[in-house]
Amino acid sequence: MRAFVTRRDALPRSALHELRAALLGSRFVARSPLMGTFQASRGFAFIFTHEGRATLEARFPFLVPYLARVLDPASARGLWPWHERLWGARRPRPVPNAFYLNLLLLDAGRGVGRHIDATLQEPSGVPDATPQHVSVLYLQVPENAQGGALRLLRHDTPVGEVRPREGLLVHFRGDLQHEVQPFTGGPQGASRASLVCEQYAFAPEALARIPTFRIQSKAGFAAYLDDQRERPGGGRAGTLE
Repeated sequence: MRAFVTRRDALPRSALHELRAALLGSRFVARSPLMGTFQASRGFAFIFTHEGRATLEARFPFLVPYLARVLDPASARGLWPWHERLWGARRPRPVPNAFYLNLLLLDAGRGVGRHIDATLQEPSGVPDATPQHVSVLYLQVPENAQGGALRLLRHDTPVGEVRPREGLLVHFRGDLQHEVQPFTGGPQGASRASLVCEQYAFAPEALARIPTFRIQSKAGFAAYLDDQRERPGGGRAGTLE
């Protein structure tokens, strides 16, 4: 079973640029809502389920092409064992139904320490919950930057390394340790930006505990209220953490 698969130019250039501009220009960007090894990063995040995807897309339509690409089960098919790719699985594979979508911004000299993604472990009530797989789309890589690789490990043993490249999509197994090495160089003040989607497949009882749609941001409630005022009709878009 492969540790990771990659897809170059995962989105058309125009869609990638629109996605990047909308996310980096969002009023929700602030200190990362994640703790631990993410304390040196910035961004914001969404929690949503398969049911809540329509709400997310209606409120943030620039995410539609990205979600269509990244949440397509065929996109991560390369992670399956070779015999399943060749002859199909004996039983249907569980389809991810809950997601943690995180904008990750890192400045030069900043990285993310070694960890295993398990952001929805606590809200699901499943103590050992890890994603079925994790998807990373590189939105922005500073010109002439050096380093910044995504390193993948199993039981502290390296199993792969991905060098960031704008437009590159990476799917990797959700039970792998991983870390992001700091980058150096690039224009003054430039940040590296990626969009990370943890994809979980929960049983119905655990899925019922996951918020259908929620925004996580340290920008404060004022940002949420401003965002609500600008929505057509001013309807409720979900909750803010």
